[in-house]
Amino acid sequence: MARNRYEYETSPRKLEPDVKKRRQTQKKRLKVVEDLPRQDVKVSKEQQKRQTKLTLIVIGIFILLLTISYRNSQINEKFNQMQTLKRELSSLQKENQQLKVSIENSLNLNTIEKLAKEKLGMQKLTNKQTVYISLPKRDYVESASEEIIVKKEKNWFEQVVDKIFNR
Repeated sequence: MARNRYEYETSPRKLEPDVKKRRQTQKKRLKVVEDLPRQDVKVSKEQQKRQTKLTLIVIGIFILLLTISYRNSQINEKFNQMQTLKRELSSLQKENQQLKVSIENSLNLNTIEKLAKEKLGMQKLTNKQTVYISLPKRDYVESASEEIIVKKEKNWFEQVVDKIFNR
């Protein structure tokens, strides 16, 4: 092999011997790993602390993200409820306006007269149907001739005080 991995010759180099060596070294490495039993591998307390800290941090981040997503879903739900209530309010306001207009139209005297003629069969008064009555010119409001006296009931203490001081 060349030192700089650059060859000046035109013929390609041979790879077979290197491949065999690599396979053998890989097998040796695998054998070394397979030879070590799992129980003999000891993890230091510092590594255990690091692993527990890491798992707690990952669990904390997961819980935080879960809480944020739950809160966002609650916000979306409330926003949708608010939008539906706004739509309902606007439709009720439109309906209210239409009812006001229809009430104003129904209070029109021409409309009332038209409905009375068509539905109830009513007609306008003629001179023959008019009856005149004469009323005396005196005042119909009478003043109260009797005096109204309101007696207040006294409790037992007030009655005792009145008896003591009135004698």
